[in-house]
Amino acid sequence: MQQFIDIANIVLPVFLVIGLGYLLRRIKVIEQPFLLQINRLVFYVSLPLLLFYKIGQADFVANFNPILVGGSMLVIFLTFVMAYAWGLVRRDPPATRGSFTQAAFRCNLAYMGLAIAFNAYGEEGLTRAGILMGFLVPVLNLFAILALTLPHRNHNRSEGKLWLRQLALNPLILASFAGILWSFLNLPLPVILDRGLNIATGMTLPLALLAIGASFSLAKLKGDLYQALAATGFKTVLMPLLAALLLTLFGVRGMDLGIGVIFAGAPAATANYIMAQQLKGDAELAGSIVMLSTLVSALTYTFALLLLRSYAT
Repeated sequence: MQQFIDIANIVLPVFLVIGLGYLLRRIKVIEQPFLLQINRLVFYVSLPLLLFYKIGQADFVANFNPILVGGSMLVIFLTFVMAYAWGLVRRDPPATRGSFTQAAFRCNLAYMGLAIAFNAYGEEGLTRAGILMGFLVPVLNLFAILALTLPHRNHNRSEGKLWLRQLALNPLILASFAGILWSFLNLPLPVILDRGLNIATGMTLPLALLAIGASFSLAKLKGDLYQALAATGFKTVLMPLLAALLLTLFGVRGMDLGIGVIFAGAPAATANYIMAQQLKGDAELAGSIVMLSTLVSALTYTFALLLLRSYAT
C-alpha cells in the first residue's frame, strides 16, 4: 500500500496541475490568445533554457548512457514499423495511416516526460532525461515526417522538406546540444547567469502542464475512436513495455531504465495534430489520440512506476 501511495505522489501532482489548467480555461482565466502565448513562451524560451541549464551544469560523462540512448532509438523504430504495418494490414487510407503511425510512437517528452521524470527521480533524473531527450527529439521528428509522408509517397515531399528545415532549427534540439557541448567541455557558468537561469527555468514545467490542461477538450474526441484507442494502446502500453523489455535485455537498470520507460510511455505529443494538418494526415484522428493518450497515461504511468519499483526491489 505504501508503494502505491509513493507512486501516486509522483503521478497525481502532475495531473493535478494539468487539471488546474483545464479549470482555468473553463472559467476563462486562461483564454485562447493567452494559451498560444504560454505555448510559445515554453517552447521557444523557458524549456530551451531549462534544457541548456540542467544539461550544461551536469557531468556529461557521468549522466550520458549510450546504451539507453541507442535502445530508446530502437524502441522508436520498432514501434514505427509495427504501427505502420497495422495500417497496411487494415488497408487504412493514407491520411489515417500517417496520423495513426505518428501518434503511436511520437511522445510528449518535453511537457509530460520531463515532468514525470523530475517527480520520480528529482534533479538528477531531470538532467539525465534532458540529455536523453536531446538525442531523441530529432529521431522522433524525423520518423514523424516519414510516417506522414510515406503513405502519400511523393505527393507532399515539399512539405516534408519544409518540416526538415524547421527540425534543424528546433529550439529544443539546439538547446540540448548546446548544453551537451557546454557540459562536455566542462565550461564554467558565471554565478550571475547561474542564478538567473535558476529563477527563469523554475516556471517551465508548471507552465507546460497548465498549457496541456488548458488545451484539453473532450470536443476534440472525434472521428474513428476505435483507431484512436488502438493508437493510444500502442503509445501508452505497447511502447513502454517494449522499452522495458529491450532496455533490460541491454543491461540498463535503475534510474536509466525508469527514465527510458517514462519517456516511452509519454502520451502522444500535441505537435502531432499540427503536423497532421500540414502534411495531409488525419488531423481529427491525431487530436483524438492526443486527448485519449493523455487521459490514459495517468493510469499507465501509475502501473509502469509500480512495476519498476517492484522490479527494483
